[in-house]
Amino acid sequence: MYPPKHHQEYHIENIKEVAKAYPFATLISAKENTPFITHAPLIFHGEKLVGHIDRNNPHTELLKNNNGITTIFSGPQTYISPSIYTTKQLPTWNYVIAHARGKVKEIKDPERIKQSMVAMTDYLEGETQKFILEINDPRMDRLVPYIHCFEIEVEEWEGKFKLSQDKNPADIKNAKEELIHSNQKNITNFVDKLFERHFK
Repeated sequence: MYPPKHHQEYHIENIKEVAKAYPFATLISAKENTPFITHAPLIFHGEKLVGHIDRNNPHTELLKNNNGITTIFSGPQTYISPSIYTTKQLPTWNYVIAHARGKVKEIKDPERIKQSMVAMTDYLEGETQKFILEINDPRMDRLVPYIHCFEIEVEEWEGKFKLSQDKNPADIKNAKEELIHSNQKNITNFVDKLFERHFK
């Protein structure tokens, strides 16, 4: 069976934690065998996921009317070199991914749209919130007509957590440390080079 059971996560709350920690999602819909893919943050409102995209995005036509949708939340991932293991192994790739499948509905009420924007800002600002989006800010009213807001009723969660679970405890520990180290190092190097190329 694919994927192997030991790479599947069956605890729904663990899967949801990926979506909470990595809310920038890939949204996938299909129409007449043509995929529509958009990237946007999604946050929880109860058990539903709520998001916004530009109203000019052609994907908006599928983000309404109970259309089916799949969203992907990508957590940390990295190449695992056999050199980190205490036993003889082959190269592999470890990753943490959450999928949510469900039905999507458009949110049209301007007040609900503004409330969802405030809630998303509060969540993304985190515990040390340095910015508060005021619902009565006049700029909000000017922005709402350009926003397509939607909610997703999740029908199925799926977690794919490949974390060297089939290895011995020492190798699992080494793989965990490599996942942390590699992600910290990769993002620093990548962002430095990205900014150097685009802002030189």
